[in-house]
Amino acid sequence: MTKVTNSILYAGVNDHEVDLFEGQYVVPNGMAYNSYVILDESIAVMDTVDVHKTGEWLANLEEILSGRTPSYLVVQHMEPDHAGSIEAFVQKYPEATVVGNAKTFAIMGQFFPELNLDKKLAVKDGEALSLGAHELHFTFAPMVHWPEVMLTYESAEKVLFSADAFGKFGALDVEEDWACEARRYYIGIVGKYGMMVQNVLKKAAALDIAVICPLHGPVLRENLGYYLNLYDIWSSYRPESQGVCVCYTSVYGHTKEAVELLCGKLEEAGVKVACHDLAREDMAEAVEDAFRYDRLVLATTTYNAGIFPFMRTFIDHLTERNFQKRTVALIENGSWGPMAAKVMQEMLQKAKEITYAENNVTIKSALNEESKAKVEALARELASEKF
Repeated sequence: MTKVTNSILYAGVNDHEVDLFEGQYVVPNGMAYNSYVILDESIAVMDTVDVHKTGEWLANLEEILSGRTPSYLVVQHMEPDHAGSIEAFVQKYPEATVVGNAKTFAIMGQFFPELNLDKKLAVKDGEALSLGAHELHFTFAPMVHWPEVMLTYESAEKVLFSADAFGKFGALDVEEDWACEARRYYIGIVGKYGMMVQNVLKKAAALDIAVICPLHGPVLRENLGYYLNLYDIWSSYRPESQGVCVCYTSVYGHTKEAVELLCGKLEEAGVKVACHDLAREDMAEAVEDAFRYDRLVLATTTYNAGIFPFMRTFIDHLTERNFQKRTVALIENGSWGPMAAKVMQEMLQKAKEITYAENNVTIKSALNEESKAKVEALARELASEKF
């Protein structure tokens, strides 16, 4: 039985059976589905878990409750990895009141068409609910990253139940760096909604927060400014680190050769480089690094009068998540009619505040002395003191 505080206990579960989170994100260390119980005169359960872990979660609740009956189930987010066990909870504890907002209950009816709630409480933004010594204050966070999302601040012990905010990939029984998997999680899942996250951060700034309890990942207790600062950087689309992310596709190895030459020259100049072969590596990792660093190089071949499919998919991932405020360099390869640079730049038109490098490179089939010199000139530009 894990304690957040003496009266707030962790009831969540680890999932090492999931291979792709949300059907697309590789999670080698699994996932945690977090749920919490606030013990007071009235007992509140904060969120449920994925339906595949319902039995384990209900057993956790039984142990924590020790024969008592919960008064409330607070539903902060209706995504199935958190709301999948609502029906099972209601069946086991029919006397408990389910707490949500109007949008929560609309979506709940879609996921559970056979669920008839005898007891429910629809709260409004800014309303509070007293449990006795503890008081829950509800703050709506629409589109972070679903429209019904709300956060809950418990004022007595200064605990913020943050829904999907401040979450990360990975189960809680695995030790790993927080920022790496939190960054990949945030950019992949929430990245499109930076403006909405900024609005929530402004609300959070007015709260005295001692503990953050997210729906994924560890409970955060120390150095909360570190996590809040990273969320501010990510949600405002500012580069987090200085460095060059190089993402490429190569059919017969010639474009790869140019990329290797570029990366070698950059590293010789002391520049941090993250290089990704988009056809072979996890796309989400490449997207993460494109948002992390202040410079991005895209290198690909002309393919069917366009660009290689993996590069097209990658740029779609970037623009879908509001990629902006970066320097971008382009390397294209084409044996008879190079088109890749033009197509990539057209695809990036919707990206804001993009500065293009002056020394973009065109390769015709294979590197020669002229194109090698252009690659080296690009390396010097990207390594210059202005960065």
